[in-house]
Amino acid sequence: MQAGHLTQSAARETVERLYRAFSTKDVALLRQAVTADWEYIPEPPGQKPGPDQMIPIFEDLATALPDMRIEILDMLVQDDRVGIRAEVSGTQSGPLLGIAATKKPIRFAIHSFHELRDGLVSKTWHLEDWLSVFRQLDAVPPKVNPPV
Repeated sequence: MQAGHLTQSAARETVERLYRAFSTKDVALLRQAVTADWEYIPEPPGQKPGPDQMIPIFEDLATALPDMRIEILDMLVQDDRVGIRAEVSGTQSGPLLGIAATKKPIRFAIHSFHELRDGLVSKTWHLEDWLSVFRQLDAVPPKVNPPV
């Protein structure tokens, strides 16, 4: 694979590994999919770049959506960039963003752009449709009190 010129199949393999790590909440697999200095934008509060920033998120997801599945619907590859339109589905079996378990199935869209370097994802920009999740759960997260 020449730098800056990914084949569709190489890009798909790399990005599918990333989404498989998220679906299975497997940090070891995530480390095989991303660079050591991987940037996840927007970054989780208080975290530094790299795959270990996902450890608390994966733990939360394992409780909230233990059967979570991510299906890639569309993939666009240009040079070292990959655009993804995907759908997340699962059953809310534990607290999710402060919303108590409802046992309701949910489905929501995610859109991500990935930058690849040396066969690994080096940067991810992502957007999730949380409003549709709140509508499906018929709940919104409790207000977060601003710092005093």
